[in-house]
Amino acid sequence: MSDNKNIYIAKTNGEIAITRYFNASRELVWKVWNEPEHIKRWWGPKDYVAPYCDIDFRVGGVYLFCMRSPEGRDFWSTGIFREIVAPSRIVCTDCFADERGNIVPASYYGMRADFPMEMLWTITFEEFKGKTKLTLQHSGLPSGELSDLTGEGWNQSLDKFAETLKYSLPGNQSNSKSNFSNRL
Repeated sequence: MSDNKNIYIAKTNGEIAITRYFNASRELVWKVWNEPEHIKRWWGPKDYVAPYCDIDFRVGGVYLFCMRSPEGRDFWSTGIFREIVAPSRIVCTDCFADERGNIVPASYYGMRADFPMEMLWTITFEEFKGKTKLTLQHSGLPSGELSDLTGEGWNQSLDKFAETLKYSLPGNQSNSKSNFSNRL
């Protein structure tokens, strides 16, 4: 679904940008990115699951996601949608949270105290030569190892996103359903 030869990663101080090309319509890529039943299939790095996803998908609306590590530890995140231009652009904040959606410092999860309380995601969806070009910018990150780990985590999530897209294509639901039922 995603051509791994077409992964582009750019890093600047405090920001990563990842570009992927998917063999699916922009409308389908948009839908799989934004609907909770799909997000639960791809959210989080390899071997993580997403047991909870709630979205009030409107400008000013809030999301609350949970990703669970293979060891069973939950990591919650929340944010506010600042801009939604369907089906081409989303801008939202990104914060660590507790299970009730209260914003917490990164140290709540054992991370460095200098991690910012709020970061920003900008995701664009463009039609490109019969495919969809998805570009994710994650800004406000601490530099160094945490930025590298965040990029690695996003790429693993996007690999799972590509598999979810494959499952979501018309006619493919029966072929791949068993691959996803074990993740939920």
